Amino acid sequence: MTQTMTGGCLCGKVRYTVEPTMRFQSYACHCTDCQRRSGSAFGIQQSVLAGDLIVEGELLRGEHVQPSGAVAGIYACKACLTRIYTDNNARPGISNLRAGTLDSSPSMVPAAHLWVQSKQPWVVIPQDAIAMDTQPIDTAGWIAIFKPEPA
Repeated sequence: MTQTMTGGCLCGKVRYTVEPTMRFQSYACHCTDCQRRSGSAFGIQQSVLAGDLIVEGELLRGEHVQPSGAVAGIYACKACLTRIYTDNNARPGISNLRAGTLDSSPSMVPAAHLWVQSKQPWVVIPQDAIAMDTQPIDTAGWIAIFKPEPA
């Protein structure tokens, strides 16, 4: 992916750009935390280098301790509370965009499905997709699955 990505919140007061240096493939997370935070069956994330993410507009920051023990920062538009991205202390330098906030979200096809052990029973994972009961346990595992692509 060598294109600049853009996106924003529901009300338009937050807009962002992701510079085209390196991208990970997107993934669907079926953990119960993503289900609760999204109010849906899963969340779709697009991981990018934090230094490549340029945000315009006011964000609020919340915090949550994940089942792994990592502390996640959750960033949302101050006006409409659309969640824009998260980060966590276990993967410094990486921001996880909520792929539905991307202007190009219709083109996002998850490369993998994580936490399928807690997916909703009616969700059908494509047969050719990578599916994991939980998630990669270390950075090397994340890189092996999501194959970062240089610009």
